[in-house]
Formats: sequence, C-alpha cells, structure tokens
Amino acid sequence: MDWVETLVVVLHVLIAVALVTLVLLQQGKGANAGAAFGGGGGGASGSLFGSQGSASFLSRASAILATIFFITSLTLAYFSVETPGKAKSVTESAPTTEQKVDKTPADLPELP
Repeated sequence: MDWVETLVVVLHVLIAVALVTLVLLQQGKGANAGAAFGGGGGGASGSLFGSQGSASFLSRASAILATIFFITSLTLAYFSVETPGKAKSVTESAPTTEQKVDKTPADLPELP
C-alpha cells in the first residue's frame, strides 16, 4: 500500500467519524416545537455560531464533510482499480495445489 493511499484511508476514516458525530449533534425538525413550550436553548449558541444559532453551522459543516467523504471514496475506488499486480479477488491470490483423488476407494463395497 502506497503512503498516499494510506493517507487517504486514514483521512477517510477520520472524516467518517466526524460526519457521524456532526449528524448526531444536529437537532431534528421537530426540535423547535419544544422551545414553544418552555424549552430553553439559544443562549450561548446565538453568540458563538451567529444569529441563526448552531443549525446552519452544523449543516454547513456536515455538507462540507460529506463532500470530502465522497471525494475520498472516489479516490480509494480509483486506487483499487489502478494498482497493477494486485489480485482482484481472494481466489486469485490463493495458492493452488492439485491433489490426486481416487474415484472409488478400495475399502468401500460396491453398490448393488
């Protein structure tokens, strides 16, 4: 495995973990209904992420990470096809040994 391919794999895994984390941090569509019934929120996030809160920041970051994840996926697919000398499947790389098999063993009786 080439060092560039290793770098892309590590980057791909880190982006996948970050993307899952960002998606889990986001609030659902029905989360705003809780604010109407006395749910708090919005205090510190309004000053930290801007006037719209953390929703636009998290969704924009998720979109950027999803794009980078897609690019690294395509890059890994390209590396897997363009590597010469690699076996395409496990059966191609397995050593082949031929064994002589008797068609009828001598110790078994014949069927009537």
